Amino acid sequence: MCFFERKGPSGFSKSSTAEEVTQGIDGTGLTAIVTGASSGIGRETTRVLALRGVHVVMAVRNTDSGRKVKEAILEENPNAKIDVKELDLGSLASVRNFASEFKSLGFPLNLLINNAGVFAPPFMLSPDNIDLQFQTNHLGHFLLTNLLLETMKSTALQSHKEGRILTVSSGSHWFAFRGIQFDRINDESRYNRIYGYVQSKLANILHAKELAKRLKEEGVEITANSVHPGCVNTNIMRYISFLDGSSTISSCLVKNTSQGAATTCYVAMHPQVKGLSGEYFADCNIANSSSLAKDAELAKKMWDFSLSLTDAK
Repeated sequence: MCFFERKGPSGFSKSSTAEEVTQGIDGTGLTAIVTGASSGIGRETTRVLALRGVHVVMAVRNTDSGRKVKEAILEENPNAKIDVKELDLGSLASVRNFASEFKSLGFPLNLLINNAGVFAPPFMLSPDNIDLQFQTNHLGHFLLTNLLLETMKSTALQSHKEGRILTVSSGSHWFAFRGIQFDRINDESRYNRIYGYVQSKLANILHAKELAKRLKEEGVEITANSVHPGCVNTNIMRYISFLDGSSTISSCLVKNTSQGAATTCYVAMHPQVKGLSGEYFADCNIANSSSLAKDAELAKKMWDFSLSLTDAK
């Protein structure tokens, strides 16, 4: 822990782990979907939620990797309830197939954790002719959320338990100075892989804001929030070689995976978060987001734009 680190109002801090922030919380009877659950933060989120009794559906692109993670978790925790299902956020057809299969299983859905993402890939178009980074980080999750929303509403109504939707964003959204470049999303000639990433992370927060507003207007007992996991020592760190985890500076800036998953698990499970919606969290506390991330008109425009690209209703 760095000497200048302090705990926030929640009682937790940057160095808190996913196990620490869920200690004593019983998730028995809850069902969660975690996207990108086979590695990094998603894997640790899956492990800890299962440890607390939550039935976790791992939504993964590579089901072989997902099954290996499931086996490893079961070795540690034989009572874990985990299913592995295929989901490729880079294909809207795959998102629709996943949602349809999930609903056919008749599972309830209390927690939807939109965790998966890619960081600054070269320009590629998805099978839907949409920038793959934007689609994977935002649009696929937007469609998935819309397709599963009725299931979550039904679960909340029948179980009398608050549903929670959370999307993993990033503090890098502050660097999306130009906002969402709606007219350049699929323009290879104007593509900047870093700006494409921070733009998609801004879109994550805007989605949560607008969704929270709509759920509140409906009077539905479901919250929607976004989280910043911090600078986490996962595969993404290969792009930031000077933060290799070996220096004092690195230890103050970079989280391990257990710390990186803490805010996700806190917002998903902790009773302190009950009723909070449309918020942005970092280090297991409500944090400040950029002015663009708070722009209600931009959030509405982002929602309508996403609807037009997904043909979602």
